[in-house]
Amino acid sequence: MNLQRFDAHSLAPLATVAELRALELKAHAQGGTPLMILAGAAVARLARAVAPHARRIWLACGPGNNGGDGLEAARHLHQAGFEVYASVLADPAKLPAEARAAAQRAQQAGVRIGHTTGPDGLMLDERDLCIDALLGIGSRRPPQGVLLACVQILNRSAAPTLSVDLPSGLQADTGHGDPSLTVKADHTLSLLRLKPGLFTGIGRDVCGQLWHDSLGTEAASYETGLTVGCPAAPPKRPHASHKGRHGDVAVVGGEPGMQGASVLAANAALHAGAGRVYWSPLGPASEGPCPLPDCIQRDMASLSLESLTVVAGCGGGMAIRAALPALLERSARLVLDADALNAIAVEPMLDRLLAARSERRLTVITPHPQEAARLLQTSTAEIQQDRLSAARALAHRWPGCIVVLKGSGTVVAQNPARLHINTSGNARLAIAGTGDVLAGLLGSRLQEASDAFEACCRGVWEHGWQAQRWPADQALTASALARGLTPPAPEPNA
Repeated sequence: MNLQRFDAHSLAPLATVAELRALELKAHAQGGTPLMILAGAAVARLARAVAPHARRIWLACGPGNNGGDGLEAARHLHQAGFEVYASVLADPAKLPAEARAAAQRAQQAGVRIGHTTGPDGLMLDERDLCIDALLGIGSRRPPQGVLLACVQILNRSAAPTLSVDLPSGLQADTGHGDPSLTVKADHTLSLLRLKPGLFTGIGRDVCGQLWHDSLGTEAASYETGLTVGCPAAPPKRPHASHKGRHGDVAVVGGEPGMQGASVLAANAALHAGAGRVYWSPLGPASEGPCPLPDCIQRDMASLSLESLTVVAGCGGGMAIRAALPALLERSARLVLDADALNAIAVEPMLDRLLAARSERRLTVITPHPQEAARLLQTSTAEIQQDRLSAARALAHRWPGCIVVLKGSGTVVAQNPARLHINTSGNARLAIAGTGDVLAGLLGSRLQEASDAFEACCRGVWEHGWQAQRWPADQALTASALARGLTPPAPEPNA
């Protein structure tokens, strides 16, 4: 039995549609039990687990092999004693060969099957569980006609819905889809491998509880470069530590009247465990005392940029533009956020300086979708249609950068071949200031990291996990989020 529950603490490789097709061909060439039969058994097994008291089960089966998986599940469920009805939304003669064979096996086993090409033939009476087997990984267009009518019926049903492979209407590689044209499942069983679209775009809103079954195929290698989930925690800190060992972070931003963002970033760096945090507001340092007594207030001109991790752009406004040339040319490690990214998007000279930073000078950029659109000179809608491709494009545009494309299923990319999708977080992060907190947290995490990419993945996960574990009856603000961060754990006492 390969069935596994996936949650925010899991870590797994992902496979694109092209990789899945190659895996299917390999499994077919090796012989053995056909994948469709194994898939149907897995769906039936999960259906019995998530709805143990169901008696009447409706399966909505599409015109392709995803429908064939559903028909195989119908056969298993019927043989287990359930009252099963399968609506096949296609002419039987036009089903693919494997799905047609599955339909014949189901019918011979006694499953009630109705074939329809119009909404009048759909099962509309009461049921205890619905199984969505309408559209699989090959779908490229939103559901239309009878398929759309079936999606709408599934979404109106009071009974829980289990989607086979992915919710119908969701794009497997991108997570793109129109929520009104996509099945909103209570459970999704991803077959063979997990798909990127389940974790980004609208994927997390429509897949419900996610499950995975490899159907007995060999475990995928992490060398594919595309992963999802919770990275390993940073190493524990030894007793023989001092503040210099835990690194220095400088936050440069916050022009007069906009200092709150830089204060949030500095506060996050402090609570995440940086040894020292310098706060460098953009403007006269004599305007007032540092709002954080644990920080050291310094004018940017006095900072030793060559030995620091600098977080730049939070609340920077127009003033950050004058500071960026020195930061780009001299900073050993640089996290660019917010107004720093907006400046680079419109200033060719800053763009060239960013491109010229060598790999020895670590750079992390943290755009949200609108900032990513400015950097790539496209629209926010285009970014959101394929967030993985957008992250790859940013990493290709600036090869020395690690990209953190924020949003539902934040994507971390380092060169076009190394990508990770984050699984933690929720809508509570959709408030002003949480991006500044993430920038400060990343600045702190980069200090002690042997692998900057892994440190960014871990920082993004921690940021989301704080929101996910926040008490339901307490408001989450960006400042509270920063204060809730914790440094790497110390070595336990002997």
